[in-house]
Amino acid sequence: MAGPAQAAERHTDERRTGEDPTADPAEPSVRRRLPRPGRRALLVLVVLALLLGAFGVWALYGSSWLRVEKVSVDGTRVLTERRVLDVADVPLGAPLASLDASAVERRVREALRRVDEVRVVRAWPHGVGVHVTERRPVLLLRKSGGDPGEGARYVEVDAEGVRFATVGEAPEGVPLLVVEPRADAQAQQRFSARALRRAAADVLAGLPAGVREDARTVRAASYDALTVELTGDRTVRWGSAERGTAKNRALRALMKASPDAAHFDVSAPTAPAASSSRPSPP
Repeated sequence: MAGPAQAAERHTDERRTGEDPTADPAEPSVRRRLPRPGRRALLVLVVLALLLGAFGVWALYGSSWLRVEKVSVDGTRVLTERRVLDVADVPLGAPLASLDASAVERRVREALRRVDEVRVVRAWPHGVGVHVTERRPVLLLRKSGGDPGEGARYVEVDAEGVRFATVGEAPEGVPLLVVEPRADAQAQQRFSARALRRAAADVLAGLPAGVREDARTVRAASYDALTVELTGDRTVRWGSAERGTAKNRALRALMKASPDAAHFDVSAPTAPAASSSRPSPP
């Protein structure tokens, strides 16, 4: 049995360590708590946040630090940088943060049909970049009417069939599109003039690479009666713009098998034909 001396000694140990030996070790008798910020500290943090926000707004819109000082243009081929800048009309000295990039892009697209794509970006802290992509002519339309000596005689057409500019001289290597509608081409009424131009551009794109460079004229009697005239008095009857891959393969096979032929018909790519005499109009 424990005597009075042992009990007193145990009691002394408890007071020295501050622990109760009978307590569950998983449940500490004293729990530590993290200090909570006082109201004054919270008030200081809120005031600092408001001051920083106000300073940021002033820096973006009220100060002279972040204002438009320079506008650059890139991507032009035919258009001049000055022409694009005039149309873009980016206000110099205005806050860069308030620039309406969409409005600038819209002005450029609407005023310059030669522009296919335009992208306006901020170049902090003082610049604005206007990146343009010009349409490239794949076909030419001879402009009707007017005096040929007055200048613009051709209309440039891009790969989407869009007429976007008039020029006085035909760009080198761009074929001429000649539309010769048939008297009985009622089906053509179902397609717009742009759709016909797009079909002619698709035909050119579908030609084999070595043949495409020799194309001089695309004649369109209707949407499904397209013929390409090549150098050396050669012709390719393509038909419609559909099944371009199959017609490409058929034409390459024909030209390899009949290198001396002058006229090729791949309008039905499963039954292509080659001859030395010009075929009758479709």
